[in-house]
Amino acid sequence: MHDYILTLSCHDRMGIVHAFSAWLLQHHGNIVHAQQFGDLDSQQFFLRVHFSLPAHCTDTELEADFLAVAERFGMQFHIHDASRKTRLLILVSRQGHCLNDLLFRVRNEQMAAEVVGVASNHLDLQPMAAAHGLPFHHLPVSADTRVAQEARLLALVKESHADLVVLARYMQILSTDLCKALEGRAINIHHSFLPSFKGARPYHQAHARGVKLIGATAHYVTQDLDEGPIIEQDIERVDHAMNPQDLSRIGSDIESVVLSRAVRWHVEHRILLNGKRTVVFR
Repeated sequence: MHDYILTLSCHDRMGIVHAFSAWLLQHHGNIVHAQQFGDLDSQQFFLRVHFSLPAHCTDTELEADFLAVAERFGMQFHIHDASRKTRLLILVSRQGHCLNDLLFRVRNEQMAAEVVGVASNHLDLQPMAAAHGLPFHHLPVSADTRVAQEARLLALVKESHADLVVLARYMQILSTDLCKALEGRAINIHHSFLPSFKGARPYHQAHARGVKLIGATAHYVTQDLDEGPIIEQDIERVDHAMNPQDLSRIGSDIESVVLSRAVRWHVEHRILLNGKRTVVFR
């Protein structure tokens, strides 16, 4: 048997699950696991099905075969080969905690992914990439070189056949053109609990406001800075005795966990877009 994952969304109406089940029965397939959600606000229906088939087919072949069902319901859908690992290109700057966490989880097969390279505007994390036997791409950037640097970055995505770009504390704002080119396949970790404390030095901002909770947010990258659909968030309680360095240390742990969850859910095809929000089948 060969395993696949179907994800779909469409206007909620009767017969959607029945139509998929009938299609699967025609192919002598079996449902391994299924999750669904109907959003009363948007009137949209969301479905993720892990299923198996006796014969191996390519993603493209199955999508073409399922197209008639999809068109009948106006579905947006994808079918993924469950055995195929998602290819990650990780972008970093100088802080390595998120990179280190992702590399550990990939190496220990905690997520169905392979890292195709690490790219950075600094050289600080080159030794970490080398220790894992990964290509390291130094892409320095300035105001004068930003256009050329982003062109090289996008070329690197294509050359490495990366499926997902992970901004693991990559401290550069992507241009509108690059955000559009990477739409739906770039995840950023923001070192605060959005929508609060945007921009630089969020832990100093949080300390100045005397917060009692700090957090981190993983979201899809869009041209609207730090406004992309939120995938995952988490928080930790803090108190008056902690300084900005304490908050930063605690925040680093939260960032690593939140980003790894978001990446894992993406590579397992558990995230569907619902307007500016996400549906995450955990």
